[in-house]
Order: sequence, then structure tokens, then C-alpha cells
Amino acid sequence: MEGVLVSAKRDSSAITTTIVTDSQGRYSFPQNRLDPGQYSLTIRAAGYEMDAVKVMVSSPKPVTEDLKLRKTQNLSAQLTTSEWLLSAPGTYEQKNALLGCVICHTVERIFRSHHNADEFAKIRQRMGTYYEGTLPERPQLNPPRPAPAPGAAPPAPSRFTPAELEYLSTINLSSVSQWQYPLKTLPRPTGKATRMIVTQYDLPRKYTMPHDVVVGSGGIVWYSDHAQQILGRLDPKTGNVVEYPLPVLKPETPTGMHFLELDSDGTPWLSMGAQGGVARFDRKSQTFQTWTMPAGQDGDIHPNAFALLLGYLTVDGKLWVGEPALGKIQRLDVRSGEWDSELIQPYRDIAKNAAAATRSHLFYDIYADSQKNVYLTDISSGQIEKIDSKSLKVTFYETPTPDSGPRRAHMDRQDRLWFGEYSGNRIGMFDSKTGQFQEWELPTPFSGPYDAVVDKDGYVWTAGMTTDRVTRLNPKTGEMVEYLLPRNTNIRRVEVDNSANPVAFWVGDNHGSSILKLEPLE
Repeated sequence: MEGVLVSAKRDSSAITTTIVTDSQGRYSFPQNRLDPGQYSLTIRAAGYEMDAVKVMVSSPKPVTEDLKLRKTQNLSAQLTTSEWLLSAPGTYEQKNALLGCVICHTVERIFRSHHNADEFAKIRQRMGTYYEGTLPERPQLNPPRPAPAPGAAPPAPSRFTPAELEYLSTINLSSVSQWQYPLKTLPRPTGKATRMIVTQYDLPRKYTMPHDVVVGSGGIVWYSDHAQQILGRLDPKTGNVVEYPLPVLKPETPTGMHFLELDSDGTPWLSMGAQGGVARFDRKSQTFQTWTMPAGQDGDIHPNAFALLLGYLTVDGKLWVGEPALGKIQRLDVRSGEWDSELIQPYRDIAKNAAAATRSHLFYDIYADSQKNVYLTDISSGQIEKIDSKSLKVTFYETPTPDSGPRRAHMDRQDRLWFGEYSGNRIGMFDSKTGQFQEWELPTPFSGPYDAVVDKDGYVWTAGMTTDRVTRLNPKTGEMVEYLLPRNTNIRRVEVDNSANPVAFWVGDNHGSSILKLEPLE
């Protein structure tokens, strides 16, 4: 069987190594990846399962272990979100709306539920009260929110229509004991997709939510905990993890970090989400300096520090901090500790732009080009918005795919903005010099690409919250390789380590308390 993932984890270790069987069903772990000891072997192959297997490895003598799989009796327990959506009847639009229901859990909960449309309406309202840094085992409630700014997107609870809620009651178990449609699985990896090694590092705390993972100098990996006041440091060579607690700025609001960026000196900066502040970590003293965002005159008593832009730190010493839900950006003078009294509000004069005025807007990420022009990815309108570095004038650019949902992004050295089109199932590229777009559709429907980044070899990487797959694009040929991960993985920001050979791809599992490194072998 080709494309079966085989994972080995040594007893009492927090590190799991995964490889993939070739076209003859053979698998082999490199000798330098497994230290001597007793290992548990597990597999991932849709539709199959295996009894527990223990193997004793003693270097340098090789060990052979043939694996016998059997058909699973519970296929539904193995489905990813994308496979549930591929299985269900309904239109693409009906299914795609469910991509908003995977922030805290997969859609399996919806499909296994017994709710009717009226009950779904109440549940959807309740879901909208939870903070984004929530797990079912550790819920957090949102603080009170002011009304959205003009042009901003409405609150999440109102986004589902009665017809969409009625649809949910037709695909779950509200009127039947078993689903009345066949359960579909994606094919196993083949060819290049089997040529990879995945290393998974389990983090010490059970409910850690590693949202952003970035690689710093010396290959050290930093991560932000989306649920708690923690900045983490992982040494991939040893697997050692050190966690640094941040102060709680507002006890009455949810905890958790969001964006994590490294400045030109390798210093970590964090946006503190509902805590309404930003933080800088001094690696020498191992201490934090924090700045609390001022409350606004618009009733914004609980500012939400979201997107971070570090590009101006070397220009005027100012840090840009985005508050997407209120459609505004605040700027912090890091030297003085003062916040600018003048807000940047990209949608304030939106009525003057006919194309933009008819859309709701919710910017998600902020990046600057080499000329310090700033670009916003607008997940609500499907636009990229440019803020001129001198005049602060905003120009709106519509992605070729309508309502594509641009989410996280990275700017390359050619001033091209690469981003995940979450709703459009595409990788997008905006050339800031020409104002032109290119898009590449992902081969798996409902992939929900969250972010995109270019490596030193010109490959573009993306992943999301629905398929447990990482996609590598060759933009010159259009070839895409989809690498399957060893377990359910909720991916947000994507990162590449260009100092590694070959290039290594890094992500956090936001629901699985782990960090993963993927190394392509071809």
C-alpha cells in the first residue's frame, strides 16, 4: 500500500517521527532520526487501522517490522473537515459557509449532532459569544464589543441565514440514526507526496494552542499560545521547551496571544489579543515590556490587539497594531511609549469609492513593501487594500475570485504579497509594482488556505484548518504537491526555515498542543 503514514514515538519522548510508504508499500526511517529505545508505531491511512505495535531499536543494527492493517469499522471517526464536506449533499456555497465553524473544533460536531434548525440558531448565537482562543475543553467568553465601524463586517452570529441553518439540520442526525449519504475519503499520497519526513514536537501543557510559529537565529523556534499568556521557545535539536509567562493586563478579558513576529534583531513581538496590548521579549534578560492600547472614543473599552506591522520600527520607531473588528489601526511610538492620537481608519471615507462602498470589510493581516506602503488582506470583501506611505490614501484591489477571503500573508523580496484565499480555496499573489493578481486553485476542495509563504527555492507553501494537508506550489509550472500530516492538525500561520537544507516547513497545531516540521525529500 502506497501512501500510508508510519509514525514512530520512543517511550517517554515528546518527539514523533513520521515517514510514508512507497509504491511497493515499503517504509524506512533514517538511522539518524531514531535513537536507541523502545518505540510505538502508529499509522494513518483512511479506511484502515492497526493494532498497537512495539519495536525495540538498537543502533546500529537495523530492525524490520512488517505492518498488517485491517479495514476500520468506524470510518466517520477518521474524516477530516474537508472529507465531511465532500461527503455531504448540498451546494458548494452551503458547504463553504461551514469554514467559519472550524476555529475551535472540526465540523464533525455538527455532523454528529441531532439539532434542528431552530436549535442550531440558538447554538450559533452562543458560538458567537466565545473568544477565538477557545477549545471545547477550555472555553473563553468575548468581552463586550462596541458597534462595528462603518463598512466593517457584522458580528459572527448574524452571518448564518435561516436557510443555511435549515441546511445543517439536513446533513446531521436530527431525523435519522445514520447519515443517508456515503462517507468519502481523499486518496492516499502518491509520488512526490510520499517523499517527506515529519517531526512532531508535543508541547508540555495539554491545552497549549500554538497559533504562530516562527524560526529565529540558530534554528530556535518561537510560538505564541492562542489561549494563555505564554511565549514558548523550542530547541528542535533537543526537543527542549521553555515557556515564558506574560503579564495579564486585564483580568476581566480573555487571555491568549495572537500574532508573533521577529524584528530585524530577532526579537519576538506579540499582539496580546483581547488583553488589548502588545509585548516585546528581551532574550537576554528573559523579560517582557508591554504597552496597553488606549480606549477609543468610539466605545472601544476593550481594544483587541490583532495584526502587527514591524516594518516601520526602523523608519520612525512606530509599531502598527490592527483592530480589524473596528476597522482601525493604532500606532505606538516604541521609544516614548506613546500612542498616536490620530488613528488610521482605512474605511472611514469608503463612501467615496463606489466599488468598495457596497462591501463589508474586515482586514486581517498587515504587511509593508520595500517602499513602506502598507497592504491589508480583507477577508470579508475579498480585496487587497493599499495604504500609501505618504498620503495614507487607500486603494482597493479586487481579487479575481470574488469573495475569496484573503487571510494571512507574507511579502517577498520582489514586493509581491502572497496570501491564502480562505474562502476561494486558492493561493493568491498580488504584485504591488504592477497591481496585478495571480491565483492558483488548490486540488482539494474546502482546503481553506490560511496563509502563504515563499521559500528560497521559489516554492510557495500553504495549509489550513480542514484537510490535515500541507501544499507546496511551483508557481512556474503550477505543480502542487499535497503532503498529508500524521494526525488532525489545525493550522494557522505557516513558516519556512530557509537556513535548512532542504528547506523546512513549520506550523503549530492550534488544537493539538504540538509543533510540526515537514521536510520534503524531493
